[in-house]
Amino acid sequence: MIFVVDSGSTKTDWIALEESGKVLFSTQTLGLNPQVLPSAILNERIINNYDLYQIREKVSYVYFYGAGCGVESPTRRIEKVFAEIFVNSEFSVLEDTYAAVYSVVEPHHPAIVCILGTGSNCTYFDGKDIEQRVTSLGYILMDEASGNFFGKQLIRAYYFKTMPEPLARKFEEQYELSPDVIKENVYRKENPNTYLAKFAQFIIEHKEIPEMRSIIDVGLQRFISHQILQFKDAKEVPIHFVGSIAHYLKDEIDEALKKNDLTLGKVVKRPIDGLVAHHQKLLR
Repeated sequence: MIFVVDSGSTKTDWIALEESGKVLFSTQTLGLNPQVLPSAILNERIINNYDLYQIREKVSYVYFYGAGCGVESPTRRIEKVFAEIFVNSEFSVLEDTYAAVYSVVEPHHPAIVCILGTGSNCTYFDGKDIEQRVTSLGYILMDEASGNFFGKQLIRAYYFKTMPEPLARKFEEQYELSPDVIKENVYRKENPNTYLAKFAQFIIEHKEIPEMRSIIDVGLQRFISHQILQFKDAKEVPIHFVGSIAHYLKDEIDEALKKNDLTLGKVVKRPIDGLVAHHQKLLR
C-alpha cells in the first residue's frame, strides 16, 4: 500500500493507493507542519486516526508533501515520526510547493506556481525541474498574502482602530478578541499560524469594504513583488495558484497580476486530486 499525502498547517489529506495506482481510501488528519509542531504532537495526530493506525504495518511507501519541509531539520523530524509509525515503509518527504507544481502543471510546460493557504510560497517550474529562489522562514517572517498574513493584519487593524467601527463590532461578534485569548493562542498554544489564518474568512466575507480591500491588495502586491517577480521570465509564463485563499480571492489575484503584466493560470483549492493523478501516472 502507498500513501500520497498533502499536508498544510491546518489539515492533511491522505490517499491510499494500491501498487497499481487504484485508490483504496482517503482520510484526513490535522496539519503536520514540523516547523511549528513538536514530534509528540506530530505522532499523536497520526496515530489518533483510526484508518492510519490500523494499517500502519501494511504501508510500503509514503510520499509526503508538507508545509515546513523546505528545511533539513523539520524534514528529519517528520521522517523520524513516520519511521516510528509506518515501520515497514520507505519515505519521500518534500516541501508542499512540489505538491502544488505536480497538481497543476503538465510536464514540459514552464510556469510559476504559488501557494496561498494558511501560509504562502512560490516556485518556478522550467518544464522539468523545480527552482526555489526564496527559502521560507515561516509564518512570522514571511507568508505574505496567506491566511496567516491577513489574520495578523485584521487583528492589528482592530487594535490600532483603523477598522471601521461598524465592521469592528461585527468582528467582535464573530471572534473572541480579548488580549489574553489572542496572546495565549499566538505565543503559547500549538499552531499559532493556523489560529491567525482562521480570521482570514472575515476579510474575504467583507472584501468589498475599502479598508479590507486595501489589506488584500497590499498583501497580494507584496507577494507578487517579493516572490513572483524574482523570476526573470515571470511575464512570459502562466502563474498558477493553489490553496483556499487563492480560491476565494481569485478575482483579486487576477486583477493584481494584470497590474504587474502577469498572466493568471489555474487556480486550484486543493492540490490532492492532481497530486494523486501525478503519482498514478508514475505507477503505470
